[in-house]
Amino acid sequence: MNFASDNWAGAHPAISQRLLEASAGFATPYGSSEIDLTIEQQFNALFEREVAVYFVSTGTAANSLALAAVNRPGGVSFCHREAHMLEDECGAPEFFTHGARLAPVDGDNGKIDPDNLRAEIERFPPNFVHAGQPMGISITQATEIGTLYRPDEIATIAQIARTYGLPLHMDGARFANALAALQLSPAEMTWKLGVDIVSFGATKNGCWCAEALVFMNPALAKDLPFIRKRAAQLLSKSRFIACQFDAYLQDGLWLELARHANAMAERLQNGIGNSKQARLAWPAEANEVFCILDKTLADRLRKQGAVFYPWNPPRAKPQLLAENELLARLVTSFATEAEQVDRFLQLLG
Repeated sequence: MNFASDNWAGAHPAISQRLLEASAGFATPYGSSEIDLTIEQQFNALFEREVAVYFVSTGTAANSLALAAVNRPGGVSFCHREAHMLEDECGAPEFFTHGARLAPVDGDNGKIDPDNLRAEIERFPPNFVHAGQPMGISITQATEIGTLYRPDEIATIAQIARTYGLPLHMDGARFANALAALQLSPAEMTWKLGVDIVSFGATKNGCWCAEALVFMNPALAKDLPFIRKRAAQLLSKSRFIACQFDAYLQDGLWLELARHANAMAERLQNGIGNSKQARLAWPAEANEVFCILDKTLADRLRKQGAVFYPWNPPRAKPQLLAENELLARLVTSFATEAEQVDRFLQLLG
């Protein structure tokens, strides 16, 4: 009953098999092999336009290099107050941008509030050299608390970005889960709404280690080859990332895996909603379920084999917990089985 994170899940057999096949023979290194170039073309088809694709090894690298690509002197990027890049990447975005800052923006349900975003950007007047200058906006889809930006919400933030001349980045560590839940195409959830850069995550959804940084306008990534090399993210045997994407994208496997993870989260959510010993903190919209447990009950569940993380309550919900309660995050994955969910619910009562 492992609900700690989709990072804990292994790899899908089809992806492992493709890696095995790619391990034989020789291939041109540093992203210029036949399979690398083929997968780049697949991303063009996926996003319905010519894009620039750069493979990296981690989501943190993707997010950090996205900001590095649009960095400006005294740069400031805006993200939600509880965004992963702000709270869980150990300062990597600041490090790889050589000192650019992340400015937190408040908003309910894990999402940036547009009015708050405008107000934060206005704190940096164009000619006030001491404050620095805005350089980008980042949203997380799905968010850190398992909620989703709807298309109109993305479009609203994109319009703000255009008003201030800022690129809009999407941290898509759980891109497939969001896409499956919203029933949109990659193009419909990104550039057609005004998104400029996507951190396209696959590791959490059945890959071994596969992340891609996708620029909707290749001109925006003109310095990225050098930035990636300097950041030690230009893998010599990058075909091993490319071949994972080959299996991942083939015949819609990636969306099939995401739909399964989302379905397991819905099954888990429905059971918790019917429990008298726990309550949902808010509705789950992708593959993360947040519930409130008595601390004694949480300890008992762990002793009986349930694995999950306690989570800090969102700052927007300071009265969420009683003194004897904790917020638990339960994450499902492509490898989660219905029997595991049902066993947890049985123990929950």
